[in-house]
Amino acid sequence: MSEPRLPTLFIPHGGGPCFFMEPPRGMPDPWKSMGDYLRGIAADIGQRPRAILIISGHWEESRPTVTSGAAPSLIYDYYGFPPHTYQLRYPAPGAPRLAAEIRLRLDQAGIPSAADEARGFDHGVFVPFLLIYPDADIPVVQLSLASSLDPAAHLAIGRALEPLRDEGVLIVGSGLSFHNLRGFFTEDPRVVAEAEAFDRWLTAAVTEADPARRDAALTAWAAAPGARTSHPREEHLLPLMVAAGAAGADIGVQAYSDHVFGKAVSGYRFG
Repeated sequence: MSEPRLPTLFIPHGGGPCFFMEPPRGMPDPWKSMGDYLRGIAADIGQRPRAILIISGHWEESRPTVTSGAAPSLIYDYYGFPPHTYQLRYPAPGAPRLAAEIRLRLDQAGIPSAADEARGFDHGVFVPFLLIYPDADIPVVQLSLASSLDPAAHLAIGRALEPLRDEGVLIVGSGLSFHNLRGFFTEDPRVVAEAEAFDRWLTAAVTEADPARRDAALTAWAAAPGARTSHPREEHLLPLMVAAGAAGADIGVQAYSDHVFGKAVSGYRFG
């Protein structure tokens, strides 16, 4: 009997090592709700994945590239945080065979790819997965974005990888639905309103019942209300395109919704 098909996800990974720091004394933790959501994902899925394929907003290459090492290190690609946050560990094994299968499927779809045996996992991988699967005992492969930042190309990458969901592979896009670092820390009502408008638009696009219409909307995301306020550069949104491409006919749902520093932020699940 074959395994049940796994969902595909777009998760928010927070800001740097945010889940592993205490808020200033007397201040509420702005990341608590997001952290609680991430901690609940494994139980929500139920089925234990055979392996995880994750696309982070923190790695770009000229062509999609997979980590192919057996024991990837960590890349602490955040700056100015407390010393203990550079001691975080996530010793999940790599999955060289899965990396090779990913490349084969991309090649069959006419998408050139590459492998990087030396690259480790950036914080868009290990920070959220320390909450999702803290035992670090499930093999992980990271896939880069294509530096073209073409949304249609990333939807196509996801479509090529959809069959992996039937083989016990959990496909996860890791980014943020609102990623304007200056905008996060302003109370400018125009920014707040545009973040809300984009979040409403994005949720409507993701939950569109017709996959073709969903893909068309996501391809044209930059024309949406509040789009460029929410994403001056789109690298933290494009992991969603891969997750949506891998969704096939599965309809998206808004699995997480909150406000961080007053800005609307969402996470999504397909299947």
